[in-house]
Amino acid sequence: MTEATDETGYHFQLMRRAIDLIDGADQRLSLDQLAAKMDMSPAHFQRIFSRWAGVSPKRYQQYLQMDHARTLLQERFTTLETALSTGLSGTSRLHDMFLRWEAMSPGDYARGGAGLTIHWGWFDSPFGPSLVMGTDKGICGIGFSSETTPEETFQDLAGRWPKAHYVNNPEVLLPWVSSAFGASKSEDGTPIYLIGAPFQIKVWEALLNVPTGKVTTYSEIAHCIGHPKAVRAVGTAVGRNPISLLIPCHRALRKSGGLGGYHWGLPVKRAILAWEAARADA
Repeated sequence: MTEATDETGYHFQLMRRAIDLIDGADQRLSLDQLAAKMDMSPAHFQRIFSRWAGVSPKRYQQYLQMDHARTLLQERFTTLETALSTGLSGTSRLHDMFLRWEAMSPGDYARGGAGLTIHWGWFDSPFGPSLVMGTDKGICGIGFSSETTPEETFQDLAGRWPKAHYVNNPEVLLPWVSSAFGASKSEDGTPIYLIGAPFQIKVWEALLNVPTGKVTTYSEIAHCIGHPKAVRAVGTAVGRNPISLLIPCHRALRKSGGLGGYHWGLPVKRAILAWEAARADA
């Protein structure tokens, strides 16, 4: 596994422990209480936490309460039709970084990746160890292993394109990964390469129009892609999104406000949503 820095991994583990503590608490924890449970001084914990989240632990807790998803729906709901009508289809801004994308043809997808070379490597991310895959055209897969094993994560992504040729080559991916995770900026944008069935790609295109700090619902996605009754199929396509974070499937919620599922684990989804919301308000 290639790790960008030990510090990034340490910060993520710190955040994970803090999130678990906050989720399990009956009431909001003070800075002193959180720091004591983390075996750190309040000043050190505050400094490390704020560096990662961009806000204080007190403010961050507001985004991890049980009603967080409902609050997002009430205050941050985005209308996909508006995004589409303003020409945002196919591009999205994520943490001051542009994405540019293209999709594999349906015929090539049907061949299961035959003739395709996919480079892969492990990298640190704000949400734990991340497996990144990419072709010569861009990133085609991002998975997280904090809730599973590295082997299971690899088999999950590689199993989507079983006939492709896989090469362990993180150096090729590093510039794209640095841009994707916010360590650097690229004037040309971070390229992503969508490999999926036509219906899946329509859903993923819709997700690309959900701005950072906003959320949408499965039913709104179904309506905007012209299949208003296909809510269940939309949910399945959202769950099969291979490029986590960059195609923001974590911003799709149930109409009731529930978080719904997340392919790489609900703790990761909660962390991503809270991280984005906190930074959007910072």
